[in-house]
Formats: sequence, structure tokens, C-alpha cells
Amino acid sequence: MIPLAGAGSTSDGRFTVAKTYKLYVGGAFPRSESGRSYPVHDTKGRLLAHAALASRKDVRDAVSAAAGAVRGWSGATAYNRGQVLYRVAEMLQGRRDQFIDEVVAAEGGQRRRAAALIDTAIDRWVWYAGWTDKIAAVLGSVNPVAGPFVNWSAPEPTGVVGVLAPRASSLLGLVCALAPVLAIGCTAVVVAAPDRPLPAISLGEVLATSDVPPGVVNILTGRAEELAPWLASHADVNGLDLTGAPEDLAADLERAAAATVKRVLARPATEPDFTRAPDVSRLRAWSEIKTVWHPVGR
Repeated sequence: MIPLAGAGSTSDGRFTVAKTYKLYVGGAFPRSESGRSYPVHDTKGRLLAHAALASRKDVRDAVSAAAGAVRGWSGATAYNRGQVLYRVAEMLQGRRDQFIDEVVAAEGGQRRRAAALIDTAIDRWVWYAGWTDKIAAVLGSVNPVAGPFVNWSAPEPTGVVGVLAPRASSLLGLVCALAPVLAIGCTAVVVAAPDRPLPAISLGEVLATSDVPPGVVNILTGRAEELAPWLASHADVNGLDLTGAPEDLAADLERAAAATVKRVLARPATEPDFTRAPDVSRLRAWSEIKTVWHPVGR
């Protein structure tokens, strides 16, 4: 018997075939239009699976899906968005053991550490779910003005946000980047950590069964060097999170984003400690303050 490419043998001599994971775009799980894939290994070099190697065309499809979902998602009530994010936490809790295994395979370390990271990721979804109907009161204001006017400011979502997922923290880091994008009412195109994509792909499976409308989150796997420039230059992308950008590419991505007047969250010198208590800075990053003047009649 000739083993299939990517197959391995078990203790009883049977062959196992590594799964080939697909993309998550528009609420569906398509293959890359290029037909390409690449092997994913654990920290010990063992083959775990194959992941789709997304292309420029896949970026365009993901952005199109995200742009088409903006109106419905941003137009939903803040309370409804909070319910959906809380449902994500519930579904993630139900698959906790699977994610523990995947984080151990992706990042190494002990199961106890991975379990703590998964629990923190679940808590983050709950935390941001609670902020959906409160952030307007924190970032908004009624402004004192001279003259017969009422003047107030309120946050509005930026639109489509491209997220280059953190490279070291394969699940918690991704959740900390993605959840505030959704909480404020934006939609997202995520480029998963190239060497550790499986937790992100499994998160897509959770999102698909968590009442998240199709197109609100789109997850691509592949090389950031290939995909990120098209996200940065795409006119329908309104914001760009460079947390997981390759160091030598970050400056070029910022310049490309400037050409289409995107909001940019700059690449940090070192990846943040995502286990620290969160704040509203990422909610603020993807919101725009709209100020309204209204005359006061007599």
C-alpha cells in the first residue's frame, strides 16, 4: 500500500491522513481559489494538518464579504451584538478541551498553562460582550457650546478592519484583537498566524455556529507577506491592525494604508502580554467620533 502525502502511521500500522483545513469566508468554508495548501507542524515537528494557502483573490473575496456585512452588523443594536459575542463564549467553552489540545500543539508547554489561556480567551469574549451597550456612554458626550444648539458626540464603527493576528499567542492574542473589532460594530478580515493557524481555524468553526452573521468575520490562512499588502492597499478596508505583521514589512504596510486613509494600529516592538487585564483602547481604536449639532427652537 502506498501512503498518501501527509499521511502518518499509527501504533497498529494503520495510515492516518492529515486533515486539510479550509478558509472561513462569508460564513462558509471554501478552499483557496489557488488550490494551494501548506503543512502545519507542532512544536516537536510532527505533522498536524494542512492549511489552505490563501491568495490575493481570497483576500478580495474576504473583503467583499466583510464590506457586505458592515451595514447589518453595525446597524444591529448594541445589546444584540453583546448577545452574539456572549454566545461565542458559550460555544468556545463547550469546545474547551479541543482548544487546549490545539494550543498545546501550537505553542508547546503544559496543558495547565493552555487551559488557563483558553479560560482567559473565554473571559475576553464575555468582557467585550458586556461593553457593547456601554461604550457609547464612555466615549460619547454632550458638549457645551455657545449659541442655541445642542451638540453631542457618539462613537461609530470604522467599518472593515484587517487583522494580522499575533504570531505567538495563537488563540488568546487573536481573541483580544478580534473581539473589540466586533464589539464596536466593525467587521473583520483576519490573517491567522502562519505557523500556528489551527486555533484560528477552529475559532472560525465556533463563530459559524454562534449566531455571528455571515461575512462579519473572515479568516484566511497563509503567508502574511503575501496577503497583508493587499489588505493594506484595499480601498474597502477601513482599518488595519498590525500586531502580527512581520517586522520588516510593518513600515511598508503603514505607507500603503496611508494611501487609502486607513486607521492603523501600529505593530508593537514586542507582542503584548494578552493575559493582562484589558481596557477600552482597542474599542476606541476602531471607533470614529461623530459630532452632531442641532438647533434649539423656541
